[in-house]
Amino acid sequence: ARNYKSINRPNGVVDFGENDNIDVSFSPQNNFYYLPNQSLKLNFIDTDNSSSNSYYKEIPAKATGNDSFTSQPSIYDWYETVKLNYGIDYLSGGTKHFNPIPDTWLKMKDILMYWSEKKVDGFRCDMAEMIPLEFWKWIVPQIKNSNPEIIFIAEIYNPSLYRPFLEDNTFDYLYDKVGVYDTLREVATGCRPSSDISFALNNVGDIQTKMVNFIENHDEQRVASDFFLGNGERAKASMILSSCINTNPVMVYFGQELGEPGMDEEGFSGKDGRTTIFDYWSINTIRRWNNDGKWNNEQLTNQEKELKGFYSKLISLCNTEESLSKGLFYDLMPANYDNNHFDSTKQFAFLRGYQKELLLVVVNFDNRAVEVLVNIPNQAIDFFKFEQHDNLVLKPLISDSAKIINISNINSLRIRVDQNSGEIYKVLAL
Repeated sequence: ARNYKSINRPNGVVDFGENDNIDVSFSPQNNFYYLPNQSLKLNFIDTDNSSSNSYYKEIPAKATGNDSFTSQPSIYDWYETVKLNYGIDYLSGGTKHFNPIPDTWLKMKDILMYWSEKKVDGFRCDMAEMIPLEFWKWIVPQIKNSNPEIIFIAEIYNPSLYRPFLEDNTFDYLYDKVGVYDTLREVATGCRPSSDISFALNNVGDIQTKMVNFIENHDEQRVASDFFLGNGERAKASMILSSCINTNPVMVYFGQELGEPGMDEEGFSGKDGRTTIFDYWSINTIRRWNNDGKWNNEQLTNQEKELKGFYSKLISLCNTEESLSKGLFYDLMPANYDNNHFDSTKQFAFLRGYQKELLLVVVNFDNRAVEVLVNIPNQAIDFFKFEQHDNLVLKPLISDSAKIINISNINSLRIRVDQNSGEIYKVLAL
């Protein structure tokens, strides 16, 4: 933050910028980038009342977090943030000054070590690609040496950097925003065929297990908002797919499991379908679920309770069914492109298997329930080394009302799938 100040730091620890040379735009040992002899001007914010406690002065102005090297950032810049100096001189062609180790690296090491010693689970690193990879390769091994169980997740949007950020176990997981998330959003809203999901998965190939899937985060519009699907129930198909597609993690954003619409007009954020991270605010669904610290369902609607139960069951299955937590993946879409009883623009099907167990997952992005015929080639059966039997059944694992299906031919399965939803079937021998 522009007005960040570390209050409770240990004795002898120098704060960011405290020893900076503010008369130069760049120095490898400065913590910030400066615009000498220029004061910060935020012309879209009323700062005329200098007696106001909220009045903020910055002389000289610092560069803004999204690489905006101007004293007058726009409302579209990340103007509430400053850019930390990791030793790259951006105004001189991006030259790197990493020897000796930049002071910012050392300060960040102290901060990361502090929280690591508190035994936090891990760090989600915002826009990690805007910080030099050399820093990450320097700091992560040191943190993991002191706390081997800790994980590092990179928010990253440049696919060309995926593998470099995973090399040498630097990052454990990466955001799959520009792949699976963007594709799922357009599939769920009817803008792209569901078969495009296969291409999104293939684009990351062998590192799919290193990608974090999600259908909501703080940057994106809520699935239940008027700007997306308008109802949390309609996100079930997307959630089943992103949770079960592979062994990689899935993130659930708070309130998603209650169908939080994010349609409040919070002030700074406005009514944009997102939950504000800028305003002091409380979320209606979470507030009612909290229920004065009781954390129960008393104040939830029947629809919210049903949706919460769906998420609880799905997450539990992902952790207890070894085919989901450890198993292999087989895409059934190529075997069903020419299938007249399976709409590859609205449905998606795949297999997951581990040892002798086999699961079939079918999701339906259509706004109506459908009956589909799923073709399973012998190649898929051989891939999982699944032992065929004369008497097999499909046992539904999500829906309490779905019935067990007797099947005589595993190569061709007739299944009913609810609108905007899906089902996980376990293939069992009687």
